Amino acid sequence: MKNFTYYRPTSLEAALALLDNRWGTAELLAGGTDLLDLQKEYIAHPEKVVSLNFIQEPALTQIDVPNLPAGSKGVVSIGAAVKLADIADHPELKKLFPSLTDAAGQIGGPQIRNMGTLGGNLCQRNRCWYFRDEHVQCLLKGGRKCYATDGENRYHAIFTKGHPCVIVHPSTLAPALIALGASAEIAGLQGKRTIPLAQFFQAPTKPDQREHVLAPNEVVVRVLIPVEGLRNASYEVRHKQSYDWPLVQAAVAFRLSGGKATDVRIVLGHVAPTPYVASAAQKLVEGQTITPELAARAGEAATTGASPLSQNAYKVHLVKVAVKRALLLASGATPDWVL
Repeated sequence: MKNFTYYRPTSLEAALALLDNRWGTAELLAGGTDLLDLQKEYIAHPEKVVSLNFIQEPALTQIDVPNLPAGSKGVVSIGAAVKLADIADHPELKKLFPSLTDAAGQIGGPQIRNMGTLGGNLCQRNRCWYFRDEHVQCLLKGGRKCYATDGENRYHAIFTKGHPCVIVHPSTLAPALIALGASAEIAGLQGKRTIPLAQFFQAPTKPDQREHVLAPNEVVVRVLIPVEGLRNASYEVRHKQSYDWPLVQAAVAFRLSGGKATDVRIVLGHVAPTPYVASAAQKLVEGQTITPELAARAGEAATTGASPLSQNAYKVHLVKVAVKRALLLASGATPDWVL
């Protein structure tokens, strides 16, 4: 890899001062599970690597779950530097947000979960093999075409309308957090701002864009999740249960009142360049009692607008399965597919 200067700031302000106002010259290092791969693959060539691992600010490094009376509302804070394993194993988070802890517990293997961080999972680069190939000059590296459109695309997007680049967004935590109504607190040299995670991601089309809307000199400090008493669940379909990225993911959240689901949110992962809100499925479930029949119909509705590529039409069926099972899990139904 290219030589670089390694920095170990001890405050967030010092780290921000080391970042540049354009992408590529400076990179943040947390767990390193993505950045080091990109460097070894000659995709990232930073002049500066700025470690966040020596900053001990509580907002960045801790999980804060307020002590709330049953049925009351509040906000949970999870620092961007918190390890995935700590999220997956946190007892209070498991009670409040099983969709998030289940998703965190299925990322990679134990080694990845004990190194990878919340912020890194949200801000990682895509896993398209054309983008990751140093010899391929795709759209995201200044080329003129997306090679996956007509090439090897069995793991790429099925919701492709309006997207010249057909990557799938790689974050497994993002769909669950969006369904839960989470926001990201972001720090820059001009101060802090908060943005809903539903607005945090974008579909990049050129080298000066990332898979998120952060400026090159901004950092995610923490994620804020409202406690609203939502039933929630995440379900993934993957080739194998060991180290692997999901083929399809569905994260759902809703209120259950009088046996009816309201404020329904259904977010799909690994099927589009950004986490994909299945609005047709949400409308179908809103105000209804969740039964296996309704969940199956919601799975069908979730595929509205899908436009598979030449090798990934199988993902359409997987969306139906993932949405149905996530809804049933969140409703408290016994998962008959594991009996």
